[in-house]
Order: sequence, then structure tokens, then C-alpha cells
Amino acid sequence: MFTGIIESLGLIKAIKQEGTNFHFFVESPISYELKTDQSLSHNGVCLTVTKVEGQGHWVTAVDETIKKSTLGLLKPGDSLNLERCMIANGRFDGHVVQGHVDQMGKVKSVREVNGSWLVDFEYDPSQGNITVEKGSVCINGVSLTCFNSKANSFTVAIIHYTFEHTTFRSLNTGDYVNLEFDIIGKYVQRILKNTSGR
Repeated sequence: MFTGIIESLGLIKAIKQEGTNFHFFVESPISYELKTDQSLSHNGVCLTVTKVEGQGHWVTAVDETIKKSTLGLLKPGDSLNLERCMIANGRFDGHVVQGHVDQMGKVKSVREVNGSWLVDFEYDPSQGNITVEKGSVCINGVSLTCFNSKANSFTVAIIHYTFEHTTFRSLNTGDYVNLEFDIIGKYVQRILKNTSGR
């Protein structure tokens, strides 16, 4: 379980494909502290560390993960938002994040407004995911509050610190991102759907 508060940026140094699996070698300031079998969020995707090597670590993404996330679009030289799983006595500075990407979203626009950035996203509503006005959403592993919530789009505001310390600084119109919708909202929606179907 994660909170959506990014610890570090990682840099993809190598990608190897083995069947339908993709192996990623990522260098980061926290890689040397990791252990094999440890869970680590990479742009919001929970992956298991398979090996620590020098200043980097290896993780593997299976076919289902590649299809549902932007990991299949990455290439050597790309940056990733990294977060280790939350320790039991830690603070919830963000919100409950599982590291299970629901679907990809697309950047509609990025606008700088008085030192902050407003980023508009759109997504396919046919998959049944929703946002709630002033509710939480996880974008590329970052816990954010959404507004202008509509059936297939929403907006987030990015402060200067988040912009400088995450991959948001390199997002452009047309880019794809990983979306994990709020777990509470997903459960409520599922309950309501099951109830109405009776």
C-alpha cells in the first residue's frame, strides 16, 4: 500500500523483453536501500524488485500490467516517480493508493497560472471509473485532488514543489498517464451498481 507521496525520481537505463514480460533496470537515489521482493511504485504501478545492482534495481512487468499502464510506452532515458510502500507507523500524507492502475488517461492541456500549473486530463468513461469533485486521484503515482470533475475528464492543480520533484515537469499535451481512481469511490460505485441491478 502507498500514499501517493513521491520519494524519488528514477531513470530507466535498460529495458529487456522476455516473452510478454518486460524487465526494467532503474537507477535512483534509493535503489541501494531496496531489497529483493520489496514492493515499489513506479509511476503508480506496484512492481516487485527482482534484483538490486549497483545504483539501480530490476523490476518486471507482466503483460496485463503493460496493457493497462504506460509502462509499455517507456524507453531508456525516461524518468519515473518512485515510492516505497508505507510503513505501519508512517503518516498518510496523501491517500490510500494500491499501486493498481485502473486505466490510462491523456493530458488535454497544461497551463501555468501564477506559479502553479493546472493540468486537464481525459479518460475513457466506458470502463466505469469516476472522479468526485474535490476527491482524490492518483496520477503516475502522485496523490492529487481533482476538480472540474466530469464524466470523462478532470483537472488537477500542481504546486511548484510537486512540479519540480516529479515527472509532471515533463508532461505535455497528448501524453498518456497512469490513473488509479480513489478506492473508496470504486467500492461505493460497485455497491450502488449491484444494488440497482437487483
